[in-house]
Amino acid sequence: MKSLRIYGIFALIATLTFGMLAQPMAASAETNTTVVTLGADLTQEQRNAMLQEMEVDSNVETIDVSIEDIRQYLTGNTGGGTPAAGSNKAYSSAKITLTKEGSGIKVIAKNVTRVTEPMYANALVTAGITDADIYVTSPEPVTGTAALTGIMMAFEEATDQEISQEQREVANEEIIQTSKLGEAIGDPDKAAQFMTQVKEEIAKEQPKSEEEVRNIVINVAGDLNINLNETNINEVTNVMYKFSQLNIDWSAFSDQLNKLKDEWESLISSEEAKGFFDGFLAWLSDLWESIKSLFSS
Repeated sequence: MKSLRIYGIFALIATLTFGMLAQPMAASAETNTTVVTLGADLTQEQRNAMLQEMEVDSNVETIDVSIEDIRQYLTGNTGGGTPAAGSNKAYSSAKITLTKEGSGIKVIAKNVTRVTEPMYANALVTAGITDADIYVTSPEPVTGTAALTGIMMAFEEATDQEISQEQREVANEEIIQTSKLGEAIGDPDKAAQFMTQVKEEIAKEQPKSEEEVRNIVINVAGDLNINLNETNINEVTNVMYKFSQLNIDWSAFSDQLNKLKDEWESLISSEEAKGFFDGFLAWLSDLWESIKSLFSS
């Protein structure tokens, strides 16, 4: 009986909670600048569907982004290799909305197979982007690595500020290496956590040599119980050394990293809450089956 009373209380809490969630959220009175990027290889029908999914009208400021645009943005010319791993068509699209100072970066990604939301947020902090809501999507599954460039281009358009060429390249390399590492260790979120912690240590210690950065990479991997092979270590060290050489306000950068960590901790808490309610609903289902069985007998 005690357990039934406890579940009854939980049921009441759940009912009230779901009732509140069902109410529409009030629209913000603040008008925020929004810019949308659309993959240049989208059909007109797909473009319309992307705008509808992003909940913007046809008057929103848009930037078409092709693979050649990405290559030129990252390298300053139209020659060279591919702009991002796995990209040969530009389908990824994104919406960036500037938010109030101190709000941090929030990312939602849909139909992206390789790059997670924390990976995007992490690389965007490297690029110097702050205080923005980001929505990344595609009409068909994409790796998501090319979308980062579109987001950076949209941020520049929305703020009339230019991201340095060095930050563009490092942010792009970072997201590629993090996604590769996520596949290698079988846990993309842990890969993002690893890269965040490496950058946190770099901001704290401000290493002067590549060897010092390598030691940080190895130590953080050990702290997180991540097994890296020599190739992994070399690749991460290479991009993180470039990161350490950027002209960054390390104090402001650390603040942005702390905001990201708070976001992820909130996400973990919400997942734990979801796990509880999933278990609670399973209990209700079992209870209902028991009641039906009782009456049928």
